[in-house]
Amino acid sequence: MTRFTRGAFIVWVALRYGLDELVLNSFERPWLSALARIVSLGRRLDAPRGQRLREALERLGPIFVKFGQVLSTRRDLLPTDIADELALLQDRVPPFDSAIAVATIERAFRRPVGQIFEQFDTKPVASASIAQVHFATLRDPKGGVREVAVKVLRPGMRGVIDKDLALMGLMAGWVERLSADGKRLKPREVVAEFDKYLHDELDLVREAANAAQLRRNMESLQLVMIPEMFWDLCHEEVIVMERMKGVPIAQLDRLRAAGVDIPKLARDGVTIFFTQVFRDGFFHADMHPGNIQVSVEPATFGRYVSLDFGIVGTLTESDKEYLAQNFAAFFRRDYKRVAELHLESGWVPPGTRVDELEAAIRTVCEPYFDRPLKELSLGMVLMRLFQTSRRFQVEIQPQLVLLQKTLLNIEGLGRQLDPDLDLWHTAKPFLEKWMADQVGPRKLLEQLRAEAPRYAKLLPALPRLLHDALAQRPRDHRQELLELLAAQKRTNRLLQAIVWAGMGFVLGLIVMQAIVRVRIF
Repeated sequence: MTRFTRGAFIVWVALRYGLDELVLNSFERPWLSALARIVSLGRRLDAPRGQRLREALERLGPIFVKFGQVLSTRRDLLPTDIADELALLQDRVPPFDSAIAVATIERAFRRPVGQIFEQFDTKPVASASIAQVHFATLRDPKGGVREVAVKVLRPGMRGVIDKDLALMGLMAGWVERLSADGKRLKPREVVAEFDKYLHDELDLVREAANAAQLRRNMESLQLVMIPEMFWDLCHEEVIVMERMKGVPIAQLDRLRAAGVDIPKLARDGVTIFFTQVFRDGFFHADMHPGNIQVSVEPATFGRYVSLDFGIVGTLTESDKEYLAQNFAAFFRRDYKRVAELHLESGWVPPGTRVDELEAAIRTVCEPYFDRPLKELSLGMVLMRLFQTSRRFQVEIQPQLVLLQKTLLNIEGLGRQLDPDLDLWHTAKPFLEKWMADQVGPRKLLEQLRAEAPRYAKLLPALPRLLHDALAQRPRDHRQELLELLAAQKRTNRLLQAIVWAGMGFVLGLIVMQAIVRVRIF
């Protein structure tokens, strides 16, 4: 399918499911309402609008499904009926044929499924936009039977994603050329960033490696469980992992009935997010409700169960420090420091006045402090900050797009769990402790420990290097000085010649003027 035909298909699906009606009917101008009625002629749009939107996104493919997944967490921005339908995209994407899944497994491991697993359930337990999951059992080297989950990549995904991303890149180019804000928003860089992460998600071995890294990072926190990977059974198209048992986090009634402390669960979610971002710089960037469960097993009661590690975000040390200082300044309401940080990072033009930027940020953020999540919308805060950033020509940082997306997911999740959660006060102690660790004696000891191997090699050699430096005779610079003096003399002679020539030229002009005036007189 060419780019043109794919674009035509997107338009056809939008018309087929009446998405144009959702847009045109939202305007008050009469001619737009009339256009909506004309376009709707001959179509049966009996299904509710939310259902039509969900079915259209499923028809359009994985990128659009992921877009719907992100929207489903923002109930403060969407009507209830649409949010409820989009929530079904989390775990109710239509599965592909199980025979294809079995063929993919056998092709990946070059063995029949019956030789790999003791038992394999052909009916998928979950189906997402990129892959689907089957339960199975296998025998471990010690002779025991382990329950596992088998994740199989959807067939033909790379071609579909490449075409959709090509269209997004084309539209981003138009925005960059035609929009006044195009360069500042960096749309092509943002599309390139999503391109990278989506293609990473298509390599299931990379997902397995992400899970292993997160499992190591979070083991000491004892708040979240991440499945163990079976590396002998990991392939680009198939991975086998430990089967995790838990209650989906969206099923709050079941969690309450099991005795789970829901407000604590909300606070733990904030702690997990900020730990992954600021301590590790490696965070789960696809934290929608379909990927999160809660354990009700006695040994791990109340812990999060995290799934689907295809998309993770990474931050450099400078990114972490900059973000932490911004968050800490926000929590202290030190808007001047926030403005200074924007200038120091180069996010705003050098000539920007700090006091004006400070006043603009204060105007946006001050009304939202000391409010619970049910009265707070980070989406609204970000929208108003975006309007402010346009005035001050703030450049959007593409490497932080995933962090912004994940932060909105966390807010949506917290809003469902505990609307009374105070996000600011929950996160403030963590960030203050993190900042203290960055400049305190513990950080100094960590840096010394990290540099110890280098010092161990350098210290024995120091006496010899010092002796060689002291014993070395000073260099003879006389020849260099003579050459510099000669060059200086040549420069002086040239300057004298230029001065005398200029004086001669001026005197000549004066003499000529005198002769002309005498003759006229």
